[in-house]
Order: sequence, then structure tokens, then C-alpha cells
Amino acid sequence: MLTSLLFGLAASSALVIGSVVGAMWRPPRRVTGVLLAFASGALISALAFELFEEAFHLGGAVRSGLGLLAGAATFVLVDSALDRYVTGHPGPEQQEVAKTGARGGVGLALLAAVTLDGVPENLALGVSLVGGASLTLLVAIFFSNLPESLVGAVAMREAGQSRRTVIATWTVCALLLTAAVVLGRLAAGGLSDTVLAVALSFAGGAVLASLADTLMPEAFEHGRPLNAFATAGGFFLSFVLAA
Repeated sequence: MLTSLLFGLAASSALVIGSVVGAMWRPPRRVTGVLLAFASGALISALAFELFEEAFHLGGAVRSGLGLLAGAATFVLVDSALDRYVTGHPGPEQQEVAKTGARGGVGLALLAAVTLDGVPENLALGVSLVGGASLTLLVAIFFSNLPESLVGAVAMREAGQSRRTVIATWTVCALLLTAAVVLGRLAAGGLSDTVLAVALSFAGGAVLASLADTLMPEAFEHGRPLNAFATAGGFFLSFVLAA
């Protein structure tokens, strides 16, 4: 329990750090794009060599594969529903509306969007703690949270939110995602190997879908030409930590 709480706080602390920096300073978009690319590479490596590898060994190809697809499908369905709620249209338009503050309630929209991306990642971190501390996944989540909160904080400031409101909003988000780590650990603690395999692969599928839908498109749009190099660097660091 204590380990999951500490891991949750460590991973989610990046949200608070990013919000403080974003509330005080507006970084170049290329910087945040490169950071997101680095985080994408780290998460891909962590998923391949930690989450899904463990799920495959515990449950075999069929169970782990079905769990992976189910997790991805669940993320897509929930993300599409959020898109419709925020903008009235499914698809990536929600990201731009949230980030530019073109609609009212930008703080709530950003909190909902980042929480949606972060919940599967943090649940996966909690589930992974059943088999031992996953430093690789922790580092990957930290580096994905940092640029997301930084960009979000800048958008909220441009929409007229005060520094105090911006930091408080992201702190609430950090606490929610910390709770997701603890919940993931508690839920997976008493599971059989077969069910744990499905849980691990399901969480991995949701994270993979969030990567394809959110982090990597943003990195490609704003991080070029360094995004490919940064992705490779994140992958290598995560691989070394997992080895």
C-alpha cells in the first residue's frame, strides 16, 4: 500500500511541477513536443518489456491479446464520448479546443482529458506493482505527465485563469491519478495469474491507445525534426531501466 502511494505521488508530481512552470513561463512548442516524443518512446518500451511481456507469460497469447484489444477499445469509446461532450464532435478537435481555451470551462476540459489519458497509465502502474516495483513505467509516466501539464497550464493562463487556479486544478488531477495507482494495486492484489494477465494487458492496451491518440500526434506536430530522435532516446532509457 505504501509503495503504491509513493509510486503514485512520484508519477503524478510531474503534473504539479509542469503546472507551476507553465503558470510562470510559456516554453516553445518544440520543447514540449520533444518531451512528449521522449515520453512516447519510454512508454512504448515499458509496455513492451514490462506490462505486456508479463501478461503474455501469465496468460498466453489469446488472453493477453484480447485484453490488449479490449483496453484499447475502451479508451477509444471513452475518449470519443469526452470529445462529443467537450466540443460536440468526435476526434482530435477536442485537443485543440482544450489547449487553446476556445470554449468556456477550459480547466474542467483539460482536467477531464488528462485524467482520461492518465488513469489507464496509473492503473497500469498500480497493477504492475503486484510483481514488483516497475521503475521503468514510473519514469515513462513521469515524462509523459510533465509536458502535458505544462502545455495545459499555459493554455489555462492564456484563457484568463489565475496562477493559483491553474496550479490547484493540476494538483487535484495529480491526487486523482495517485489514487488510481493505489486502486490498481489493491484491485490486482488478490487476482489469479489468468485474471492478472488480462488486467495487465487491458491496462497496456488503454495506454497504447492513449499514446497513438494523444501523445504521439502532438509530438509529431510540434516536435519535428527532433521528435524521432527523442522517441528513440526515451525508448532506450526505458529499455535500460527494464533490463
